[in-house]
Amino acid sequence: MSSNVPADMINLRLILVSGKTKEFLFSPNDSAADIAKHVYDNWPMDWEEEQVSSPSILRLIYQGRFLHGNVTLGALKLPFGKTTVMHLVARETLPEPNSQGQRNREKTGESNCCVIL
Repeated sequence: MSSNVPADMINLRLILVSGKTKEFLFSPNDSAADIAKHVYDNWPMDWEEEQVSSPSILRLIYQGRFLHGNVTLGALKLPFGKTTVMHLVARETLPEPNSQGQRNREKTGESNCCVIL
């Protein structure tokens, strides 16, 4: 299938945690949020066990990094007419650098974070 990718499109091979894969064609103008919505609306039959309740919790991982919803494929400089592999995971929120995740790892219950009002 990969050899038939139109020259102005990007073929994404999405891999689930379970290891199942499926390929979808997207335009460079499509954002991570657009892709999540498209995949959710066209959920593959053989992914039934992994079905999620909402497209908003679908996250793309490219080269080990979570993509925020507004990032387009073009902005990632993905090659046109080729297949790019990404992971697709269900996750409520994206990890923020130096946010609560950092605090939760500390042993004390105290917060050494400042609230700016």
